[in-house]
Amino acid sequence: MRADLVPDDLWERVAPLLPPSPERRRHPGRLRAPDRAALTGVMYVLRTGVAWRDVPAEMVGCSGVTAWRRLRDWTEAGVWPRLHAVLLTELRHADLLDLEHCAVDGSHVRALKGGNHVGPSPVDRARPGSKHHLIVDRHGTPLAVTLTGGNRHDVTQLLPLLDAVPPIRGLRGRPRRKPRHLYGDRGYDFDKYRRALWARGIKPVIARRGVAHGSGLGKTRWVVERTFAWLHQFKRLRIRYERRADLHQGLLELACSIICLRRLRTMC
Repeated sequence: MRADLVPDDLWERVAPLLPPSPERRRHPGRLRAPDRAALTGVMYVLRTGVAWRDVPAEMVGCSGVTAWRRLRDWTEAGVWPRLHAVLLTELRHADLLDLEHCAVDGSHVRALKGGNHVGPSPVDRARPGSKHHLIVDRHGTPLAVTLTGGNRHDVTQLLPLLDAVPPIRGLRGRPRRKPRHLYGDRGYDFDKYRRALWARGIKPVIARRGVAHGSGLGKTRWVVERTFAWLHQFKRLRIRYERRADLHQGLLELACSIICLRRLRTMC
């Protein structure tokens, strides 16, 4: 199971992005746990959802506390967004990324321990919650994900979500950062944001409020719902346990990178 958590193709992409280990010359103390073992611990928590203290050190090669500290350090060093950008570039180079038609949506999760970006959830009896905001390409490949309080409206995060998409290289010419068509449900039906999308050169394809269902947009938008299902297969993301918003965001970006890597494996 340990080898399955951090396969070689994932480690080959993560390792060059990790910050160098600090050197301790005079009083080295115990040997530092290998980075791959720490990543295994992070992946174990991400997949199983167990508490950090319950990580089986004998199996992963380090304690859960060590894995958490390494997650903290790597998150603060910006490892996860860079990893996601690397994989998106590989996907575009392999012609596996379709930026012509993209979709956006949001999903509520309960936040049991509070912290930053937590608010009363309107769909969970005002209990503390957070919200994942996601944009995907036509195949459901995650392009960017953001975290807000559970009381934030989806449309208020539309432009920040587009800004979170990294410059995607992989082909000759300027990097791509925006889709040509953006699909959304009725929660994004505000003329102010439609105009903002047009100003960015993006055609909004958004369902109208007050109109009967059956617009046909579900044939294109369903991919973002499927990607949320993929993300929530990582049990640590179904309920937010991290008080620090940046650590939960880091786990979200790591899960998005794994989904991108699975897409790359379809070439093999």
